[in-house]
Amino acid sequence: MIILMFGPPGAGKGTQAKLIEETRGFVQLSTGDMLRAAVAEGTALGKQAKAIMDAGKLVDDETMIGIIDERMEEPDCAKGVILDGFPRTVAQAEGLDALLARKGKKIDHVIELTVDDQELFNRIETRAAETPESERRADDNAETLKKRLGVYHEQTAPLLPYYEAKGVLRKVDGMQGIEKVTAAINDILG
Repeated sequence: MIILMFGPPGAGKGTQAKLIEETRGFVQLSTGDMLRAAVAEGTALGKQAKAIMDAGKLVDDETMIGIIDERMEEPDCAKGVILDGFPRTVAQAEGLDALLARKGKKIDHVIELTVDDQELFNRIETRAAETPESERRADDNAETLKKRLGVYHEQTAPLLPYYEAKGVLRKVDGMQGIEKVTAAINDILG
């Protein structure tokens, strides 16, 4: 099974992906983690990505899709994967669709966690207040969230109609408590 998780930063995608991993044995694939692993392992694509990053550029879609392809071939991904952080553009979505088609696979579910922006700011403030300063994430502040929300609304949110047209998009009210969001996702996954 292939699941894509969408939602603005702070919506709970990572929390829900971890719960799916624990209960269903799927693997959460974070593009940032995969990129770092490919570079560390020195794979051909990892070397290519390192050269791009060392030049201060963003890793191109073709390289990123290649890294996802390599990672999905590993045995731990056989049961299912949850893509988090990819795709971010329609071009990436089309590239992912082409990759999956070559493998005889498809995206089973696209789950969007919907949370209004003000609630996201409240969550960030609460998390920052409850986390000791030494453990606080550098991006747990309103200024960074504002920038990340702008990028999400401008670049990633336009993907939602793409998946809606394919009939795989399901919306979950991310304003609910964690347990209710998990229950709604489990209903979707069957």
